[in-house]
Amino acid sequence: MTTPTTIAGQLNAQGLRIAIVATRFNDFIVDRLVGGAVDYLERHGLPADNMTLVRIPGAFELPLVCKKLAASGKYDGIVALGAVIRGATPHFDYVCAEASKGIAHVTLEYNLPVGFGLLTCDSIEQAIERAGSKGGNKGVEAAAAMLETIRVLEQL
Repeated sequence: MTTPTTIAGQLNAQGLRIAIVATRFNDFIVDRLVGGAVDYLERHGLPADNMTLVRIPGAFELPLVCKKLAASGKYDGIVALGAVIRGATPHFDYVCAEASKGIAHVTLEYNLPVGFGLLTCDSIEQAIERAGSKGGNKGVEAAAAMLETIRVLEQL
């Protein structure tokens, strides 16, 4: 029996240029996501000199800044990090939906992997769990997904 040709991304960040876009809103959570993403990328061969960290106000601004970075042609991938925590109004739903759609649009428009690390949580406790405690660190996961996608796209 023959096996199918398999294309898989190697988790090697050497030689890449990566932008990390991180919100200042809920920075006590987002800073943990940034730390996880930077640590992951460094452990997979990306020197700090090849990373650019862009700080922005909030999640609603993520798509615009990701688009500007993608359009610059300077980066092989982007990691988008933020945290939106549900409040008493529907504001949460609008911000999360538009930020998610906008980030996906940038990925498709520019054929550039954007690691999706925007936490959309019902409580502060859920955000803490996803920023490095029992839920893992979603900043690490976003960086890993972006890196693997870059390496897969190189083979297609």
